[in-house]
Order: sequence, then C-alpha cells, then structure tokens
Amino acid sequence: MVTAFLEHQGQILLLKRSQRVGTFRGRWAGVSGGIPEGVRPLSQALREIEEEVGLPELQVELLRSGDPVVVTDEEDHQWLVHPFLFRIGDPSQVLLDWEHTESRWVKPEEIARFHTVPGLKQTWDQLWKT
Repeated sequence: MVTAFLEHQGQILLLKRSQRVGTFRGRWAGVSGGIPEGVRPLSQALREIEEEVGLPELQVELLRSGDPVVVTDEEDHQWLVHPFLFRIGDPSQVLLDWEHTESRWVKPEEIARFHTVPGLKQTWDQLWKT
C-alpha cells in the first residue's frame, strides 16, 4: 500500500474517506491505495494522486520517500505502507474523486486530532524522520 502526503506551504492535505470505499469509511487519510503486483510504489503513489485528487505527475514534486511502515489495524490486519511526501504548487487544483467527501489542509502536528485510518500519524512520523 502507498500513502502520499501532499504539502503546500507547510501544511498537508488530509482526505475524509467516503462511504463508498471498501475500508475505513469516514476516516481521514492521505492519498492512498494498494500496489498491484509488479508496480513500483512511487509509480502507484503518482497514479493514486492523479486518480484521487486530479493532479498529474507534472503538478507534484517528490520531496521524500520513507522506509515502509508496518501498520496494524483494529482487526489485527497488517498493512505494509510505503510513505511519500509531495509538494504541490496550487491547492485550488485539487479535485476530489468519489473516494473522499472532504479535504482539509492541516499542520502535520494536527494529524493526531483527527479520526484517521490506522497508523497515519506513525506513517507521517516515519516519513519525516527519513
């Protein structure tokens, strides 16, 4: 799985998952998705960014990638998350698809105040330490 955080002027984008997704409905997340077999994590992160928020590769700048993080959810299912941080130039270009109902730009230290998908803060912390 990939999680891509989008950054603009020191804030990151959180997305509220819709009721139409398969997991963690109503929770806040970064841009995320599974990695098909044979696809590199960075390529999948870029694909998810374009699908979920409408930003093509030319509109994002990779700032860093982190070591994969093992996240365990409430049902003891483990997820291997590949974290990425991208900078975007114009937040008004973000267009949500059906997977999310709202978005918020927040300071990274505010992640813990949101009801997020499991391990989102842990994933951010790992990425930031890299």
